[in-house]
Amino acid sequence: MTEEDEAAFDEFLAARATSLLRTAILVCGASQHDAEDLVQHALEKVYRHWARIRHDNPEAYARKVVVNAAISRARRRRVVQEITFARPPDTAADGPDLDLRDTLIEELRRLPARMRAVLVLRYWEDQSEADTARLLGCSAGTVKSQAARGLARIREHISEGVIR
Repeated sequence: MTEEDEAAFDEFLAARATSLLRTAILVCGASQHDAEDLVQHALEKVYRHWARIRHDNPEAYARKVVVNAAISRARRRRVVQEITFARPPDTAADGPDLDLRDTLIEELRRLPARMRAVLVLRYWEDQSEADTARLLGCSAGTVKSQAARGLARIREHISEGVIR
């Protein structure tokens, strides 16, 4: 890798690492340690392919690696043990918004990995349906249906007062 590539990668890392970690925490529904592992894995792949992806969209590539790794990990862990869910980093908000965020995060944790990934990418990361579909390797229709079902489940739990 050239010095210019190294400098560009370092700049990318400084600018996007926290955002990738937040995405990993929300998508994987596990501890910060597990999310850091996912981000580290993604950054290793980004670094290896930096010369090729540098001028395209390295953040989208890294986010896709994180999401796919989280989904794969969830599939391997079907023999589910209780997983603690960490609070996302850089939480500057105080007050009632913390309760709402904690409630939403708890509800996200209850969803299947792919549905959780769709909701996080679409609404937390503010990705379009097309971008989310591209990141997850599915159709825009699948994104729409997974988002609708996920939101319906969350609304159902909230309206029934299931949230503890």
